[in-house]
Amino acid sequence: MKYLDEFRSPELIKGQLGRLRELAGGGTFMEVCGTHTVAVSRAGLRPLLSPQVELVSGPGCPVCVTSERDMGRAIALAHADGAILATFGDMMRVPGPRGTLMEAASRGAEVRVVYSPLDAVRLAEEHPRRRVVFLGVGFETTAPTVAAAVLLAEEKGLQNFYVLSLHKLIPPALRALVNMEDFTIDGFLLPGHVSVVLGSEAYRFLPRDHGMPCAIAGFEPADILRALYLLVRMKQEGKPAVVNEYSRAVRPEGNRKAREAMARVFREADAEWRGLGVIPGSGLVLREGFSGRDAANWEVEVPEPVERRDCRCGEILCGRAKPPECPHFARSCTPESPLGPCMVSSEGTCASYYLYETREGE
Repeated sequence: MKYLDEFRSPELIKGQLGRLRELAGGGTFMEVCGTHTVAVSRAGLRPLLSPQVELVSGPGCPVCVTSERDMGRAIALAHADGAILATFGDMMRVPGPRGTLMEAASRGAEVRVVYSPLDAVRLAEEHPRRRVVFLGVGFETTAPTVAAAVLLAEEKGLQNFYVLSLHKLIPPALRALVNMEDFTIDGFLLPGHVSVVLGSEAYRFLPRDHGMPCAIAGFEPADILRALYLLVRMKQEGKPAVVNEYSRAVRPEGNRKAREAMARVFREADAEWRGLGVIPGSGLVLREGFSGRDAANWEVEVPEPVERRDCRCGEILCGRAKPPECPHFARSCTPESPLGPCMVSSEGTCASYYLYETREGE
C-alpha cells in the first residue's frame, strides 16, 4: 500500500494541481477508460480542474458499449434448451429488447454469475450434459483470460463449453471517435489496464494521423493529474505524441504473451457498439479452429433492438452529453432502477456521477 499511498499524497496532488494551473492553456480531454471515470469522480477532480480543463467520458466501459442486439442474443441463449449462461455480475441488469438477464433468470433461464472465465470451464466439467456458454464481455484486458479458458476447455476435452464473444477493441473505437464530424476533444487520457496488454505503440496513429495528444495514465489522483499536465503542455506546444505516464505498469510493447493468447483463439471482426454503431475490425470472434465453441452460431431468435428515447447513454459514451444533461439522471434513472447500462455498471459514467458527484436538482 505504501507505493500506492505515495500517489494519493495530498502534498503531491496539490503540487500537481499547482503545476497544471501554471500552464497558460487548458483544453477538453476524454478519459477513455471507465475506471478512470470512477477515479476522477471519486477523487473530486472535475471541479478542481474547471474551468481550465474539462474532462469528458468516453466509451471505455465494456458493459455500457454492449449493444442492445447483442444483449438480446445473450438472453436468447440463456433460454436455449439445456443451456447454462455464465456471466459477470454487472451484465445481469443490462437491458435488452425483452428485458435483462436477471429477468430471464426469474422466468426460468439458467444464468450463473461467475468471477472468472475459468469458473465457467468448471461449470462445464460439473454439468457434462448441459451446454455452458460464457458471455465474453470486455476489452483487451479480459480477452486473454477468455482465450485461456477456451484453450483449457480444449485441453480437457470439454465439448460442452462455449463462448459468446462480445469483446471490443479500443484502438478502432478511438479511430471511429476522431473521425466523427462533431468530435471536438483536444486529446485522450488513455486507459491503463488495456495499455498493459497493448503497450503504448498501439496508439501512435492518433498523433501521427490526427494530431491528437495522448497520455496513458494510472488510476491514482497524482497519475491522472500528471497525465493531464502532459496533455495540456502538448496541446500548448503543438507537439502531439503518445506519452506513457503509467510506465511502472505499461511497456511500449505491452504484454506479448497475452496478445499471443488472444491471437491464437480470436480474430478481429466488425462489432456493434452502443452509441457508435458498427465499427470495422473492433470486435473479436473465435477463429475457425474453435468455431465449434462459438455460441453465436446457435440458432436462436434474436429480437430487434428497441429504440430507447428515454436513455442518453449512447450520447454519453461518445462524449456528446454528460449525465446531468439527461432529464432522467438521478430521478427516474438510478443504480436501483437503471434505464441504461451507463447507470448499471460500476464503471458506467452515470453511476460514477450519481455516486460521487453533485447531482442536479439537489
